[in-house]
Amino acid sequence: MVSLLARLPLPGQADPDARRPWYPVALAAAATLAVGVLGLVGLGLAVVVVQTLDPSGGLPVGGSARVAGQLWLLAQFGGLELPSGPLVLAPLLLTLAVAWGLSRAARGVTRVAGPEDARGAAGVVAAVVAVHVLLCVLLALAVDGPGAGTDVLRCAVGPAALAAVAACWGVLRESDLPGTAAGRLPGPARAVPPAVLTGLLTALGLGLVVVAVAVAADAAGYAAVSRTLGGSGAGAVGLLALGALLLPNAAAAALGVAAGPGFSIGTATVVSVHGVTLGPVPALPLLAALPDTQAVPLLAFVSQVVPALAGLVAGTTLGRRLAADDGGSVVAGLWGVLTGVLLGLASGVVVAVAGGALGNGALADVGAPPVATALSVGAQAGIAAAVAAAVARWRSLG
Repeated sequence: MVSLLARLPLPGQADPDARRPWYPVALAAAATLAVGVLGLVGLGLAVVVVQTLDPSGGLPVGGSARVAGQLWLLAQFGGLELPSGPLVLAPLLLTLAVAWGLSRAARGVTRVAGPEDARGAAGVVAAVVAVHVLLCVLLALAVDGPGAGTDVLRCAVGPAALAAVAACWGVLRESDLPGTAAGRLPGPARAVPPAVLTGLLTALGLGLVVVAVAVAADAAGYAAVSRTLGGSGAGAVGLLALGALLLPNAAAAALGVAAGPGFSIGTATVVSVHGVTLGPVPALPLLAALPDTQAVPLLAFVSQVVPALAGLVAGTTLGRRLAADDGGSVVAGLWGVLTGVLLGLASGVVVAVAGGALGNGALADVGAPPVATALSVGAQAGIAAAVAAAVARWRSLG
């Protein structure tokens, strides 16, 4: 899409090589608009198809389009005002898809238009953020209505933050700035970011495994909730799609259990290795992964190895990426401690964005506690990463 837009002649540009200073900004705005429109159209068509196949009639096309718009805003940390209270819970799989699209747009513009300096790169980022926020605010006003009002402020701030992070990432991927900045860091510090990222992905991947095992262990409960909400094939597909969008949120909640603090779904339902309290929860098939009794399940105890395993993977990655003159095993172990601490901080951030609210009162707090999770993961992963980094470094030095 970006390359196609780049080949289109713009007013006042006879020679493609003689690009105006505003050319990257205009191209970034067009690419961002294309990402937003295509994303909304694709999500809207998916909702319309599911509703159309529902034998009970389902929502009309206008209602389906409104639901798609609300999902789009929720995925970007916007908020809805329901009769039961605020709904603020981002389906993170859709969030990642939006961020990927914006990042690819910014990266493609940087590759094609080639902003000449930091000011030009900042212009690309600003254009992406401005157009995306404008589109989301207009969408929030369009889907606002009785029964589900929109929080316009959140629908502007959330997309702005997401677009800024995604656009900066895309621009930096195509610029020399990261390499220049990395060249000024101490040698071992250059190996820390990829090690932290590898450890975080390992932790979330193991969290998904925990969720999959828990759902499989209560497949009958999953099927019962699905039948209660709508036994048609279209209804089952819709519920499955909604559960898939929330899988990263579930993985973050599982990470909270693995770290120790656990997670909560409101004030009445708390799951941790220290105890289980069950209360009323939303009728969502994915929540069949919750324990059926007040007893702490064996899976919760087994999951306690997740922070340590993530730390081991991060530390091993760090030790293997150190250069020949970056010191020995002791230095690697010390940097491994820092890697584990940063892994804990990253885990806390993921847990924070994965949580939210499903209304007032009993469901006002959903998710794992970010600070407690970060501290617990950081402590466990720091020790494991230090040992793994030292051993990997010792083996690499022969």
